[in-house]
Amino acid sequence: MRTGAVPTMSPNMTRRRFIAIAATATLLPGAAAAQPRRFEWQGGALGAEAKIVLYHPDKAAAEAAIKACLGEISRLENEFSLYRAGSALNRLNAAGQLTAPSHDMRRLLQLCRQYCDLSQGAFDPSIQPLWQLYAEHFVNHPDDLAGPSPDAIRAVQQHIDYRRIAIGAEAIHLEPGMALTLNGIAQGYITDRVADLLRARGWSDVLLNLGEIRALPGRPWSVALPGRVATLDLTNAAVATSAGAGSPFAAGEGPHHLLHPVTGRSARHYAAVSVLARTAAAADALSTALYLSPPERAAELLRRGGGKQAWLRDTHGTGRHLVV
Repeated sequence: MRTGAVPTMSPNMTRRRFIAIAATATLLPGAAAAQPRRFEWQGGALGAEAKIVLYHPDKAAAEAAIKACLGEISRLENEFSLYRAGSALNRLNAAGQLTAPSHDMRRLLQLCRQYCDLSQGAFDPSIQPLWQLYAEHFVNHPDDLAGPSPDAIRAVQQHIDYRRIAIGAEAIHLEPGMALTLNGIAQGYITDRVADLLRARGWSDVLLNLGEIRALPGRPWSVALPGRVATLDLTNAAVATSAGAGSPFAAGEGPHHLLHPVTGRSARHYAAVSVLARTAAAADALSTALYLSPPERAAELLRRGGGKQAWLRDTHGTGRHLVV
């Protein structure tokens, strides 16, 4: 959500960068006079396009629900966003420590650690110094598609190791030179927290697209995965996609943002990975972990990470569908 953005209701649909969404025509129980209407908010969250779509007979109730959602998004962006100068994450990166961390910050970092362990370090929020190295390289050398030098990569890799993040109730500490990004899981986590808020208020026919997609129990939503590998009827579940082409550092075949902590280079196993899971945080983290991990580990990662299905499309266009 952009700072200061005002909720707007729109009958129009826009296409997400990777995943297209549509609702079926199912109606809520009740008399014709109480048939639900579609309400929609569009904006941005954590640097990505965001959307909330819900069905309800009462415009005032829908507006109040969306206002509450935006408040929760803003609160959590103040924790996890690299795009807000005063966020808790930016303060942690700048000072190397964060005193009195929130429950959400501790909870999310502990969840990160689970997926770091599960992926044997392929998923690692301490990748930020490497990402920053690539970003600076392409600002200064936009035509050098080889990326940073091996020596420069090795220098920043010394500061990448999730096991050196000290998470405590009173403070979180980073070693000198370390910095974190939560972009591989925070969008999913925020989506889940907003879903929790709405479910606690009795909402059901809702689709959240806050960088990752989650449908509450209720009507099914038709979700087309990238590359048209599948179309899902999504309800009471979440789906996330990781694709290197979604955020390249350079045009063409240059490096992309999905960097492996060990090799220091962009992962090349897949063109895109989509994951269906019960929660958006799990789908978000697993899509990143699977993208970065060897194909032979995919089924185990999906099963142990809480995923339900995965669609893995390699760089030649060949697809693989996993169900656990």
